[in-house]
Amino acid sequence: MVINVHAGHNPDGKVACGAIGIIRESTEARNVKNEVIRQLKGLGHTVYDCTVDNGTSANNVLCNIVGKCNSHAADLDVSIHFNAGAKDMSGNGRTTGVEAYIYSDNSKAKPFAEKIVKAIAALGFKNRGVKINKKLYVLNHTKAPAMLIECCFVDDKDDVALYDFKSMASAIVYGITGQQYIEPSNNTSDDDAATSGSETSVGDKDSIYRVQVGAYRNKANAISLQEKLKAAGFDAAIVKA
Repeated sequence: MVINVHAGHNPDGKVACGAIGIIRESTEARNVKNEVIRQLKGLGHTVYDCTVDNGTSANNVLCNIVGKCNSHAADLDVSIHFNAGAKDMSGNGRTTGVEAYIYSDNSKAKPFAEKIVKAIAALGFKNRGVKINKKLYVLNHTKAPAMLIECCFVDDKDDVALYDFKSMASAIVYGITGQQYIEPSNNTSDDDAATSGSETSVGDKDSIYRVQVGAYRNKANAISLQEKLKAAGFDAAIVKA
């Protein structure tokens, strides 16, 4: 696929830099965006970073993003944002969650958006669904089918406690491609190769594959994520670092 990906605002400290809560939308959207691009490229897709870092106003940022997106013949445009408005800075034990926007019910981006919010919800976030919005500039002006992802809420303590940019990015990539990105392994000696007892699998003894979807200081949070991943059909193991 050819995919345009961008963080939706100017950088922190500039005009139109997005929502600020316990975490900052602009910073985290860029963290997620960079990881999404890295993983998609690792899976063999062509990806263009259409993020704007020098907009002079909110409208200017949007116009420049769309200009970058429309300069490529892409299959999909992905706009990464973080939500605000929960006003739950102390935490109530519930996440406010993830949602995505598309231009119309007939948008070719719809099935991708549905899979993405489902994958993010599998991490433990409330699934707020895929919604239609014809007023959002990016959805209204890009040539390729577009979606806007609101990953989670910057002003919800429970969302922030669950969030990390790598697992969020991995969920987005899985929603787009149906594949889990696997980090390339370094070459290992026979002594370092992963084995089960004294047995090795032919063709596999020099490969070690690891996928990480979260890292937590609180073990209870790790166990909670493991249970949710298993419930969603994923194998999950906890490793103490």
